[in-house]
Amino acid sequence: MHNPTSTLPATAARQSFSKKLLKWGGIVFLTLVLLAGLLVSAFYWTALRTEQPVGFQAVRAVDANGKPFGLGIWYPTTAATSASWTGSFLMQVATNGPIAGTSLPLVVISHGTGGGIPSHADLAMALAAAGYVVAAPMHSDNYLDTSSVGTPAYFTGRSQQLRSTIDFMLSQWPGHAQVDANRVGAYGFSIGAFTVLTAAGAKPDLRGLAKYCTDHSEFACDMLRQSNSFLLGTDLPAGFDHFAQDQRIKAIVVAAPGLGFTFSGKDALANVNAPLQLWQGDKDINVPDATNAKVIRDALADRVEFHSVPNAAHLSFLVPCGVLKMLPVCTDPAGFDRQQFHDTMNPLVVAFFTKQLAQP
Repeated sequence: MHNPTSTLPATAARQSFSKKLLKWGGIVFLTLVLLAGLLVSAFYWTALRTEQPVGFQAVRAVDANGKPFGLGIWYPTTAATSASWTGSFLMQVATNGPIAGTSLPLVVISHGTGGGIPSHADLAMALAAAGYVVAAPMHSDNYLDTSSVGTPAYFTGRSQQLRSTIDFMLSQWPGHAQVDANRVGAYGFSIGAFTVLTAAGAKPDLRGLAKYCTDHSEFACDMLRQSNSFLLGTDLPAGFDHFAQDQRIKAIVVAAPGLGFTFSGKDALANVNAPLQLWQGDKDINVPDATNAKVIRDALADRVEFHSVPNAAHLSFLVPCGVLKMLPVCTDPAGFDRQQFHDTMNPLVVAFFTKQLAQP
């Protein structure tokens, strides 16, 4: 005959196990909540901030061919700010806040290959806090899609897109009446530096790229080979090396300029009349100084304000990473403090634009 009491020990054991499971489950849950809270707090306390309030808008513009592209815009405001997520870090900004001021100077920012609108967000915020309107286009070779690398869109298309950005900011942006069309500057990093220089009047020798890349080992050449660029062939399309100068650009800052070797021709930089501030990391193996930044320095001589950055690599010019320092784009040489460097560089860039774009 079955004895009901014989099941009591098993039942008690199951109940005890369930209690322990609930207890440990609760501990694990609370631990995860605590860790999530700490992570959120870390993101918040490392958010990009400025002493003066900065507004931010994400909008869409169109290029000369009617193709839309994203545009990030920072500007001075009087509105209260809050933390805004950019995808990998937070900015303390007033999203879509009102624009403060009149006759504001404009700076456009051209990111590097695989970058995007937030690539130089800390510099953009520093400029906006100092009274600038800053516009950063999402070029067609961005972190979401690099398929345009090596195509005409990677060269003349970028330059045209920068011009379209200025067009939009001076005529279509809702706050365009508060922007001074006579005070326009441009900042470019890596291929973005090439973009800014060509928009400012530089004429690169793209026809000689195939031979150069045969004779030299350069990161840019590796990228062109990987993308099967038309430039490494013999069938070159008409107009592929036609760059229209934008006379509205009155001052330029370039960092770690990519494809600098294409400006080695005698008259390649002859039409660049805007004053130029040039930055180069002395540990940059992607864009070595000797074949890139030095070419520009030698051609423009005393017209260049040059800054060599000790122990800086190519990616050291990108926005400081906050808590996500494990990401590949956050890698710097041992002992290099990216945040400390940007705390030094950004005020010098602001001061340069302020001097060169001063109202008459």
